[in-house]
Amino acid sequence: MKSPTTIPALNWDHAPAGWNWLAQDADGKWYWYGQAPQLGVGGGIWRANSRLQQFAAQTAAPNSWPDTVYERPHLPF
Repeated sequence: MKSPTTIPALNWDHAPAGWNWLAQDADGKWYWYGQAPQLGVGGGIWRANSRLQQFAAQTAAPNSWPDTVYERPHLPF
């Protein structure tokens, strides 16, 4: 699977300010999250308050979607 930083639409520069998580659902849809998403196993999705999630991109469905949550990398000062 590609690192999300290699998919142009998933560059952290495109994430809303202060939104520090990215995850892919079982159907291949990627979302930015403004809070840590919780695994929603029953529906093949990541869950968060609907005001704190935003569609980011659509790519091929992953083999193991629960492994696709990423936290924004923190850069050293």
